[in-house]
Amino acid sequence: MSAAEVWTLSAAEVWALAPYLALAGGIALLLLAVAALRSHRLAFWGAIATLAIPLAFVPTALGGGTQIVDDVLEIDGYALFFFVLFSLAAIATAVLSARYLGSRATHRQEFYLLLTTATLGAAVTAGASHFATFLMGLEVLSISLYAMIAYPEEGHPPLEAAAKYLILSGAASSTMLFGMALIYATSGSLNFEAAGDIAAGERNVLVLGQAMLLVGVFFKLSLVPFHMWTPDVYQGAPAPVTGFVATVSKGAVFAVLLRYAIDADLLSSPAVGIVIAVIAVLSMVVGNILALLQTNLKRLLAYSSIAHLGYLMIALVVAGTAAGRALGVESGLFYVAGYFLMTLAAFGVVTVLSNETDDADQISGYDGLLWRRPAIAAVLAAAALALAGIPLTVGFFAKFYLVAAGVGNAAWGLVWALIVGSAIGIYYYLRIVFAMTKRPEDDRPLEARRAPWEGLATVVLLGVLIVLLGIYPSPVIELIRELGGP
Repeated sequence: MSAAEVWTLSAAEVWALAPYLALAGGIALLLLAVAALRSHRLAFWGAIATLAIPLAFVPTALGGGTQIVDDVLEIDGYALFFFVLFSLAAIATAVLSARYLGSRATHRQEFYLLLTTATLGAAVTAGASHFATFLMGLEVLSISLYAMIAYPEEGHPPLEAAAKYLILSGAASSTMLFGMALIYATSGSLNFEAAGDIAAGERNVLVLGQAMLLVGVFFKLSLVPFHMWTPDVYQGAPAPVTGFVATVSKGAVFAVLLRYAIDADLLSSPAVGIVIAVIAVLSMVVGNILALLQTNLKRLLAYSSIAHLGYLMIALVVAGTAAGRALGVESGLFYVAGYFLMTLAAFGVVTVLSNETDDADQISGYDGLLWRRPAIAAVLAAAALALAGIPLTVGFFAKFYLVAAGVGNAAWGLVWALIVGSAIGIYYYLRIVFAMTKRPEDDRPLEARRAPWEGLATVVLLGVLIVLLGIYPSPVIELIRELGGP
């Protein structure tokens, strides 16, 4: 968009862009403030304001209906749902990081700049309806994540994790970019919808392009067999950053994949549907089986996330059909919201229990946590039980929603894979709970490091929401239905 064309935007388009403009403007102001004053307190509160203020413009943007800005960014209820979700997750990450970074980084201010920039990239990715916007948003997100993963100045694991993510993510992005080029060569357009109307004689090139695009996307989602980077990066990254990668990064890629699948009619090809289904089944089963072998909590949650992204593919497959589109989108968005709560709560507990040098990532270190820190133990138990799909948690209803969508679309293989994977997962999730319930041998509460109050408040709030939405999910479901799909 040229400078002259900016002024041709309608009032409705400007109001639709208001949340994005407010976030981008806040990042610019935060950059200037951090450069001038070098204050951690200012950077922290500035980041919170930068992430929170744009949320006030969301109702106005929703009231204007769907707006397609310059054919590259589609701002609708679907995109704004993810905008709010990403912003709230980033606020939680900022709060959890404030004390965590205390002795791990001399200059902590830039971390909040990277966090807000990554959130903007994720929000743009979720609203992309054009390959240029898709790539731009994804790379803004990814480049910010490289630095966030390696941010602590001391310690080899963060640098190793960042290097692995940089190299492998760069290879995946290159593959994805080549796929976009092949799709453009057959359709003559970079819009998602153009890929759904290709002449029969050019289908072979289109299939190759879509295959390369999906390989890159599946890597970003860490689906089997493109998952090998995930446990190493999760283990090496700082605990709050790991939670951000597991939620916002994965959520942004899933959002754009679901939009592309619907706009480009991706599932109209039986071969594509079979490939996605096979990868989903492998992710559900392999992710859960490998999680059984872990003694490191962050690696366990890494393999768990592989399985949960496999579950989400049920929503993608169902939404890709005309008959199941509405139910597929609803179940997918509800599952994403629940997954964010469960994952942020789990990594939030790891963050608040970590000391000044090491993350609290060994499951053996959680022995007797119920007697040392009952509130924190209750939150981790709620997160583990929700990830396992136990009733009265948001995880149960989220999985039930996916099962209903799969059964309604006769996706029996995927439904059975979800059931089997969930049954396997119960074992290692309950292993965490059982470890926390062990009584100390001397029958006295064990001493524990004092947890920061803001981190404790954040994880308790997440734990309460996990249970509350498991008991009464109707408001969120109704909101998702009103927002509609892509």
